[in-house]
Order: sequence, then structure tokens, then C-alpha cells
Amino acid sequence: MLSVIVILLVFVAILGVIAWRSVRIVPQAMTDVVERFGSYHRTLKSGFNIVIPFVDHVRERIDMRVQVVSFPAQSAITQDNLAVNVDTAVYIKVIDPFDATYRVANFIEAVEQLASATLRNVIGGMELEHTLTSRDQINRELSTVLDDAAGEWGIQVDRVELKSVEPPESVQEAMEKQMRADRDKRAEILTAEGQKQSAILRAEGEQSAAVLSAQGEADAEKVRAKAQAEAMTLRARGEADAIAMVFEALHSGEVNQELLAYQYLQKLPEIAQGDANKVWIVPSEMGKALEGVGDIFERLQSSGTGAARG
Repeated sequence: MLSVIVILLVFVAILGVIAWRSVRIVPQAMTDVVERFGSYHRTLKSGFNIVIPFVDHVRERIDMRVQVVSFPAQSAITQDNLAVNVDTAVYIKVIDPFDATYRVANFIEAVEQLASATLRNVIGGMELEHTLTSRDQINRELSTVLDDAAGEWGIQVDRVELKSVEPPESVQEAMEKQMRADRDKRAEILTAEGQKQSAILRAEGEQSAAVLSAQGEADAEKVRAKAQAEAMTLRARGEADAIAMVFEALHSGEVNQELLAYQYLQKLPEIAQGDANKVWIVPSEMGKALEGVGDIFERLQSSGTGAARG
């Protein structure tokens, strides 16, 4: 009876082991390549899968996500015989687990070696300056060549990135000196252009000021001339009115010696204002006229005294 129980327990244990070995759970974004009796049988997708224990064997678990292949910096010779160190990163993705397992022993190492060889070929056809300024072009060429070659291995090359391109130290020093000289040159050019623009603006400002000043003087002269003309016009009009009044008085017969004397006395200051008027000519009738004016003043004084007495 004891032996039967032991046999049953062993049988149950064997069934448990077989059941446990029959279940294959594949994680998300992973695939398992299964062989049966040493040959390819099928590819297990992610999730729950059943295999035959001791008959089916999982050869390889393939990661279907994008993988980054980053290898040490590679030395390459440019077309102008200068050595540069190039650090590259390749982004790949397995699209066919069968080809990635059976067509290449180690697809990551294969991609690394292929990328190094292709990188040397691409940079070897470029000069150093072109290499430093054409990263996008190098990335495209590398991606195209690697994708064509790795397609046979079930690998898709998504992109290639040059992380750094380092020329020799002597070249770096020369480039730094050239860049420093270029910066100094640009600074001097900008300074000269600034001074030129400042001089131009200053000259334009002085020219504008001169033009405005000349216009102001011209306008002032016009105003003064207009004022003088108006003054002369008013003076002439006044003199014409005075002459007309005298003429009218002469024709009306109301002119006497006192009036002529009074008019002569009013004109004496104007005659005296001229620098050339050094000698005055007094008419002979002037004495009588002045006598008449004196009589007028005496009559006015006497009339004023009488009025005061009254």
C-alpha cells in the first residue's frame, strides 16, 4: 500500500512538471523562437502559449522594441588625410525574428561592425570641413546603407546619429584661432559700419539743421520785408493823406502864416535826423510866421490869465 502511494505521488509530480514545462508565457513586445527536435518550428507571440515538454525548445527570445547600438568612438580618415574620432549611435528594430536568429549569429555585433565600416567609407569621401558641417548628410547615408544591408538579417535601421566628431588637437587649435580671427574681423566690421552710419546720420542732421536754419532766416526776411513794406505803405498813405489835407486846405483858402510855421516846426525833427543835414535853410517868410506863432501863444496865455482871474 505504501509503495502504491509513493508511485502515485511520483506520477503526480511528473504530471506537474510536464504541465509546468508545457506552459510558456511570453512578455509584451517579446517573441520566442521555438525549435522542435533541433529545427525551427514556430515563433511564440506575447501572452499565454503551450509547448510540448522535452520536444519543443525555445532557441532565442527576441526583443521587438527599438534598440540602441552604441559603440566606442571610431577613428576615420577624411579625404584630406586628417584623422577624426566619430561617436555614433544606431537605432535598430527586429522585424523578423527568424532571420535575426538564423541568418546572423549576433545581429547587434553585426550592425556595429557594419556601421563602423560604412562610417569610414562615408567620411573617407569628405573633407574635414564638410564632415564637421554635414552631420545630417552622413546620418542619411549611413542609415540608407545599414538599412539595405541589415534587411537581410531581419533588422530595420530606424536612424543613425553622430553624437560627436572630434578632429585632431592641432586642427582644433587652428580652428579656434580662425574662429577668433573671424569674430574679431566681424566686430571690427560692425564697429566701422556703426561709425559710418553715425557719421552719415550726423551729416544728415547737420544738413537738415542748416536747411531749416536757412528756411527760418528766409521766412524771417520775408516777414521783415513784409513788415517794412506795410510800414512804408502806411507811412506813404499817411504822407499822402497829409498832402491831401494840405492841398485841400490850400484850395479852401484857410492857409495862413501860422499854419505854415506850425507845419515847418513839425518837420524840423525829421530834417535833423539825416547825417547829411548839417546846414538848415530858413525861408525869409519864416520870421513873420514865427512872429505870428508867438502872437498866438501870447493870446493864449493872456486868455488863460484872464480866465484865471475871473
